[in-house]
Amino acid sequence: MGKAQRSTDYNPAEHPRTATDKAFRYSLYIKGLDGVLETLGGILLLLVNPAEINHFARWLTQSELSSDPHDWLANHILKTAHSLTGKALIFGAIYLLAQGIVKIVLVWQVLHDRIWAYLALITVVGLFAIYQIYRLAWVKFSVSLFLLTVFDLLIIYLTQREYRNHRNRLHSA
Repeated sequence: MGKAQRSTDYNPAEHPRTATDKAFRYSLYIKGLDGVLETLGGILLLLVNPAEINHFARWLTQSELSSDPHDWLANHILKTAHSLTGKALIFGAIYLLAQGIVKIVLVWQVLHDRIWAYLALITVVGLFAIYQIYRLAWVKFSVSLFLLTVFDLLIIYLTQREYRNHRNRLHSA
C-alpha cells in the first residue's frame, strides 16, 4: 500500500507492543463485534413482525415471571417488545443498521491503518456518546447505557492517542 493510505510501517492495531496498544486493538474488536450485532439486530427488526417479537418476549420471560411477577428485567423485556410497533420498529431498525454499518466500516478501516478513519471513528463514537449522555441525563438512566458510554469514551481516548502517535511518527520520519 502507498504512503497515502498507510501512515506508518507500525500499526498498533495489527501488532500491539504495549498494554495500551493491546487495549486499543481489543476495544476495536469489541466495537466491531458491536457493529455486527447491531447490523444483525436491525435486519432482524425488518424481517420479524411485532407479533412475533411479542411472542418471543413472552416465551423468554414466562418462567421468570411465573416465579417473580415483579422481576425488573423480564418486565423490561416485555415492555420493550410491546413498544416495538410501527414507526418505532422502523426507526429502531434503521438506527441499528446505520450505526452498525458505520462502526463496521470505521473499525475495519482503522484496523487497516487508514489515518482518516481514526478521526472519523473519534467523531462518530463521540456523536453516539453525546446522544447516550443526553439519554442518560434527561430521558432515563440505564446501567447498560452508562457502561456503553464509558466504553465509548475509552474508545475515543485510545483512538485519539493512537492517532496522535501516528502523526508524531510521520513528522519524525
